[in-house]
Parts: sequence; structure tokens; C-alpha cells
Amino acid sequence: MRRRTVLSAFAVLATMRTIPARAADSSTQKHPDVLDAKVRARGPEKFDFDVTVSSPYDTPQRYADALRVMGKDGAVFGERKLLHDHAGEQPFTRDLHDVTIPHGVRSVIVQARDQKYGYGGKTFEVALPGR
Repeated sequence: MRRRTVLSAFAVLATMRTIPARAADSSTQKHPDVLDAKVRARGPEKFDFDVTVSSPYDTPQRYADALRVMGKDGAVFGERKLLHDHAGEQPFTRDLHDVTIPHGVRSVIVQARDQKYGYGGKTFEVALPGR
């Protein structure tokens, strides 16, 4: 009996592995989700970001068309507009360079925008290195 409990616990742990990111299902998702964001310091107040987004895609007229970095208070520090759809590349990663963030800010929120519905979906909070 005790051995069965150990094996059951092992089976549960085995199923808890990280599931790879995948494309959003446009039938259930309205806004793009930010799945990951990596940040590198370029200087005391300058940062570069690599942002991974999963976007619902149903037509060339509706796709994730921007991402932004903002403070918890909603102040926008940087935005990148995306000029084409990423239908064949889900999820996708894009960079946003040379973002100026005031010294007192320790972490930021990264968010993506849908061409039709605007900003929304899952955001990603990331700590700024060196702060």
C-alpha cells in the first residue's frame, strides 16, 4: 500500500511539468496574452525587452498589433507597433529596445494589444535588473 502511494505521488509530479507555450484559440480568446518577458539593463534608466505573445488570429484584419511596457500605475514607458500578422508564428517573440524607466521603478507590466479589441489579456510582470 505504501509503495502505491509513492508511485501515485510520482505520477502526479510527472504531470506537473511545464507545458510549452502554444498559440491561442481565437474562438475562446479575445485579447493577446503575454506569455513571457525578459529584460536586460542597457544603462541606469534604459532597458531592452524580449516579449513572447500568444495572439488569437482569425483574419488579416485582426491580430496582435502592439506591445507595451508600463508601470503599475499605468504610465507607459515604451510601445512597439507590429506592422503585420503572425498567423504562422504562434506564439511569437519581439523585442522592444531602449525603454527609459525612471530610477524608482522596480518592476514593470508588459501587455499586448489586439488590432480589433485593443489592450487586454494576460499581462506579465517583470523585475528590472539592478533595482
